[in-house]
Amino acid sequence: MNFGSGWRPTYPYNCTIDEEASKAVIDRAVNHGINFLDTANIYSTGDSKLIVSNTIKEYKRDELVVATKVYGQMHTGPNSQGLSRKHILDQAEVSLGCLGTDYIDLYQIHRWDEQTPIEETLSALDHLVDEGMIRYIGASSMAGWRFAKALYTSDVEHRERFVSMQPEYSLARRHEEENVLPVCADEGIGVIPWSPLYRGFLTDKYERTDEPPKGS
Repeated sequence: MNFGSGWRPTYPYNCTIDEEASKAVIDRAVNHGINFLDTANIYSTGDSKLIVSNTIKEYKRDELVVATKVYGQMHTGPNSQGLSRKHILDQAEVSLGCLGTDYIDLYQIHRWDEQTPIEETLSALDHLVDEGMIRYIGASSMAGWRFAKALYTSDVEHRERFVSMQPEYSLARRHEEENVLPVCADEGIGVIPWSPLYRGFLTDKYERTDEPPKGS
């Protein structure tokens, strides 16, 4: 999320690093055995994926797990966000181009879309799997009952099933223990926590009583 320009529609914050610094982060991770790279179409509105693409060319593609997400607002016009069939299929094509790869290992819905029936979303994701454009589907940040509904719909409609959930989860933020984690445990869903160090607070760099460093 912190790779690239930081620009995205209606988002005022910029806590990003440039391509050179981003590449150093990826190289260090891969050299220490981390092979899972997770980005999203909304991260710097595509710049993050381009940086990942430029960096992973130096590594064997089949040894990496490349993930991305769809939902966020990509521009200010119609059909710019959400989980409609149109937006999912269009953004999958864009993501493949930006990442410079023939397939996406894990394609995740970034949020729940209240405007689109889950049946339509699952149909689009199912199509992408059938076409070989993505290998697995995942989800992120939603109410546990909605995730359960999505899994139930997949079973009833014989659609591709979500294999992972990406919630905010850390020692400082444990609310998901009462929300989506019980669903994941019951349904055998993999969990990919985001912000596991709670935006750096759990790295032992900061004190509760101190103000954050200027420019951090």
